[in-house]
Order: sequence, then C-alpha cells, then structure tokens
Amino acid sequence: MNSSKIVSVNGRDYAWPAAPLVVICCDGSEPDYMERAMADGIMPNLEKIIAKGENLRAKSVIPSFTNPNNLSIVTGRPPAVHGICGNFLFDRETNEEVLMNDPKFLRAPTIFAAFQKAGARVVVLTAKDKLRLLLGNGLTFDDGTAVCFSAERADQSTLKESGIENVCEMVGMEVPEVYSAELSEFVFAGGVKLMEQMRPDLMYLSTTDYVQHKFAPGSDGGNAFYAMMDKYLGELDGLGAIIVLTADHGMKDKHLANKEPDILYLQEVLDDWLGKDVARVILPITDPYVVHHGALGSFATVYLPPETDQAALIARLSSLEGMHVVYNRADGCREFELPEDRMGDIIVVSRDTKVIGTTAARHDLSALKEPLRSHGGITEQVVPIILNRKSVNLGSDLRNFDAFYIGCNHVAEQE
Repeated sequence: MNSSKIVSVNGRDYAWPAAPLVVICCDGSEPDYMERAMADGIMPNLEKIIAKGENLRAKSVIPSFTNPNNLSIVTGRPPAVHGICGNFLFDRETNEEVLMNDPKFLRAPTIFAAFQKAGARVVVLTAKDKLRLLLGNGLTFDDGTAVCFSAERADQSTLKESGIENVCEMVGMEVPEVYSAELSEFVFAGGVKLMEQMRPDLMYLSTTDYVQHKFAPGSDGGNAFYAMMDKYLGELDGLGAIIVLTADHGMKDKHLANKEPDILYLQEVLDDWLGKDVARVILPITDPYVVHHGALGSFATVYLPPETDQAALIARLSSLEGMHVVYNRADGCREFELPEDRMGDIIVVSRDTKVIGTTAARHDLSALKEPLRSHGGITEQVVPIILNRKSVNLGSDLRNFDAFYIGCNHVAEQE
C-alpha cells in the first residue's frame, strides 16, 4: 500500500488505498442472509470473494439503527464523537422532537471530506435521501472530484449539489419506489457505472433495509435481493476494487407465535406508574420511512423530571418482560459510546422479539403486511465484515465503523 500518503481524520490515520476502495453498508444485513444465500447457491461471486478474502464478524453501534451506524462508518468513530445517536431526538431547549438528518447535528468530519481535501476522488451513494446531506457533509462539487446522490431523488441531482446530473440516464434505471428492492439496486448499479467512468479512490454504497424488514434469511424475497447484489459484487470485484462489505445493523423477528408484533408500550407503562406525560419516551428509530417498522425498534430513551427516583425506576423497568438492559444516562452513554447531551435520563434496550413503542394510539401498524421484523438492540448488533482480499495484522473486537480503516490499512497486496 502507498503508506507514504496518510490522511488523518478523527484521530485515526488512513493510508491511501492501494486500489479503489469500496465500502458497502448493506442495510439490515443480518449475517444469516448471506450465509443462507450462499448455502442455496445464489451468491457465487460472494463465495469467490470470501475464498480469496475474509468473512468476519463485527459489532455495530447501539442503538443499532441506520443513521448512527452509517455516520459511524463514514467518520470511523462512535456516536460520542460524531454526535448522531439516532434518527430522531428530543430537543430539551425547544421542547420538540426533531429529525437528526441535518448536517448541523454532525460533530465530526467524514473520511470522505478529509480524503477529498487530500486530493482523492470520492463517490457516495445512498438509497434514501435522509442520509445524503449527512454523508456528503464537507464535500465540494465544483471540481469534478466528488459525487454524492440518493437513489430516492436521483432525478433531482445537479452538478452544484451532487457533482453529477442525468443520473437516471447514466444508471439506466428510472427512480425506483422508495419501498422497494430496486432502490438498493439503483445504488449498486450507480456504483458500478461510476467505478467504470470515474474510478474514485473511495466509494461508499449505502442501501435500504426494506427487503430485510419484509423477508427473513433464506426466504424467496430475501434470496432474490442477495442474488441481485451478488451480480454487482462480482462486477466491482472484476473492476479491481478493494471491497469491504458490512452492515449498519442486523434484523430479527419481533413478533409473537401468532405473528402479532411483540410490543411494550413504554409510555403507557410510565404513564401508569408516574402519571400521564410525566415521563417522555423518545424512539430514535423514528424517521419519515415507518411503513415497514411502524417506528418500533428495540431502543428507547426516557426523559424524566428532576425529582424522579431514577434508581428505583431503573430497577422496576429492568423487571419488565423482554428487557435486555436499562441504564441511567451516564452509564448507558459510557457503555454504548453515546453523546450524553442527546440522550434522555434513562436508556432502555429490549431483547429478542420485544420492541418498544410509546402508546398504541401513536403507532400506525396498518401498513405492516408481514410479521414485524426490526432492530435497534444488542441482539441486532452483530454484522458481517467481508473482504475480497486477505487481511494483514487485523485484530479482534472489530466494529463496523472500522471498515474504511481496514480497507486502507489492513488488506494484503494483491499477488
């Protein structure tokens, strides 16, 4: 590797990659999806990649949601550093619940911005537009060295804001429906085209977990998605890219034996215990795309009045069925590397099939056409890290946000 050129960002040193480096965040990719697909013989390219590379496991950040993990991957650091601790937060100053998709919430530069300043060509493609501004923060598009667009709004991409125009014509696809496997395929197809045309030094491809919420590993729907992905993996590998494939979180069944969602309506519980609206439950999974999960995940944070006996409440919450851990803010933020000023007074994580809601009246589950599958907890923390080259001096206790560090510093030279 060309270790003579080093890019330092957020306290980590990245060697210039020996070949175009593609990090793929396959949203919701529980490791079993690809293991089952390979066992069923529908991911031959991935099998070849693993045969010459690595098939490892890592941990995501908690909460195991999309925004915190994508921003961890692209900054190389946990939320305590970059500040994005959910899709959604409660602003104590304004007493409002707000989306955290504005770059003003980001507290650390991205690896992409640092590499572009050092002279790199950078491509960042995401499925949903909610991530585009965060992932592209700090990039400049006036010299042709950076491209950043979402599949969701590809037809609105401009040279000024995305570094590219006429995206649909380039990719050869119309803008897909947001709740579709094709939205992720658009990302892969665009990545291959730009690898051919631009040959960037760094590329990031971030998909959507619509399929993973809908289909279990080994199902026809799940396998169809991974067969599609396998085609593009083969093309990227054939173009000589270093590939590091990971995920933002896993995905688990979150329903009872009768297929009904297994929900703890935490706001209702606390209203009963403390009085109506004395406590405020915030669900950081909440975003504009709730059709496939109904804003139900396995992580919540609770805001309390100062006079609350937190220790007693934590003990009582811990005794509820399905609870994994319940922490006060300081302990929870230390354990999960979260920013204290953006968390409530208590952090609650459920386990196994259990998801956390606010009140039944606030969750519209009418759009759920299949038994609920979701994420957010420790039980969805294990994710793959797959390389198409052998690793060198790679330690244990890997995190998904090590992906770029591994691709720059810990892959073997090609023979």
